[in-house]
Amino acid sequence: MVAGEAVADLQTSRRERERGDGRQDELLAKLTVAQLLRKGSAAYVRQFAGSGACPQVQSTLAKLSLCRTRALGGKQYQCDGCGDESEVYHSCGDRNCPQCSGRKRYDFAARAEQLILDKVTYYQVVFTLPSNLSELALANREPIADLLFASAWKSLRKTIRGQQDYDPASMMVLHTWNQRLDSHWHVHALVPGAGPSLSSDDWKEAEAPPETANSDGYYLVKAEALRESFRKFAIAHLKRLYKKGELKLSGKFAPLQDPQVFKEFCDKLESVDWVSFIQPPPTKSSSAEQVVRYLTRYLTGGPISDSRITAADSKQVTFLAREGVRTGGEREQVPVTLQTTEFIRRWCLHIQPEQLTKTRYFGGWSNNKRTKYLDRCRRSLEAIGVTHHRESEDGSIGERCEEESTIPCSKCDHPSLRLIGEIPKPSWDKLLNHLHDDCPDWYAESDYKELCEYLDREYGIGYEDWYAECAVESAMKRPPVPPAEQLYFAGMCPNTDFMLESF
Repeated sequence: MVAGEAVADLQTSRRERERGDGRQDELLAKLTVAQLLRKGSAAYVRQFAGSGACPQVQSTLAKLSLCRTRALGGKQYQCDGCGDESEVYHSCGDRNCPQCSGRKRYDFAARAEQLILDKVTYYQVVFTLPSNLSELALANREPIADLLFASAWKSLRKTIRGQQDYDPASMMVLHTWNQRLDSHWHVHALVPGAGPSLSSDDWKEAEAPPETANSDGYYLVKAEALRESFRKFAIAHLKRLYKKGELKLSGKFAPLQDPQVFKEFCDKLESVDWVSFIQPPPTKSSSAEQVVRYLTRYLTGGPISDSRITAADSKQVTFLAREGVRTGGEREQVPVTLQTTEFIRRWCLHIQPEQLTKTRYFGGWSNNKRTKYLDRCRRSLEAIGVTHHRESEDGSIGERCEEESTIPCSKCDHPSLRLIGEIPKPSWDKLLNHLHDDCPDWYAESDYKELCEYLDREYGIGYEDWYAECAVESAMKRPPVPPAEQLYFAGMCPNTDFMLESF
């Protein structure tokens, strides 16, 4: 946990302590996302065990329930001014945690801002999978994520190269939810509206064709052509996955195991319009950093923020979701009320495998091309009189961390607190063992049950019998080990009575 997060934790705990117990009723009336997950995980796992509560989901919820608690250890600070002592507990570090990963978001924003050049217009392009493919993705997260990323980039590259004749680049972030927390797979792409020309050494900006009625001055490519290309690449990729047998088809999608049914499924996908839209900067003063900050907001922490929750307790959750369109084109926010277990189930739909990369770079921004591509862009811009002077407003990551390393006392406003002790963070293997005292009760129960099933399945012996045998065997008195004996070569024996026979 970085120092900035420690400051936030320390100040929050101070404020809650000063307000006293009078705020307990209010906190119970409106829980945060982290509190909802912590309080409702047991009921959720017991209700959806075997269906929605897979081992990875349970492990994630268990980590979140221990986040910033005494079980994870932490640091103890003392104020040199008033002598007050404060504790800041370690965070779980899980990318799904609503109260963690601030450093990861900052690092992402810092890297993304290094790609942005002056005097270049940047567009946000969104590619969305149809609803039935979003449902299929729940059992095929990694292959469908690869399909979505690859199809979106191929359609962007083909359309930009063909219509605008410059070398494209893109940064994409995967989102898997809509405002109601249902499965809704789409990627947000940050795309420069200019780049090095493919046919010359000049700098090329995207231009609208003469027949296009373009009143605001922003144009990237034809949206219709982009959508058609995206649909074509995605369906071709889906067919390849099916042919290789890399799709898990069960439950609702079990009939797709029949090749004829799968062909009809693909024909239906080809007959519907796919959603992809290009969003230019909202105003002339808008910057690419605003898009980066929007993408950073949901990079970690789950699909919903605390600000959208209007009321929550142990039984029900009410949150705001955009639905419908007002006059003028703005979407209206309406309250949505769910049972707490259903809210947690929907939230858990968006826990992705650890090996699934949610942020990817393509084209000129890919890892193996980035340096040369940016150098080429700068040279092309300098040739037309544009010099790159961008500097990070917040300074480097190291400078910012150094500035935040000094924690002020929130009680007496002393400039800094002194670190007087630290308890290291234990391993998750130790904490999430059902025999550990700090393991959540519901997770210990689930872990114990899973272990019993494993032993019964693999060895035909119950856990109680196995544990009893291990305990008895370890307690058995072993025979004493005889002392080691030193062997000597003839003539080298240390016995003084040994004499060589003389002839």
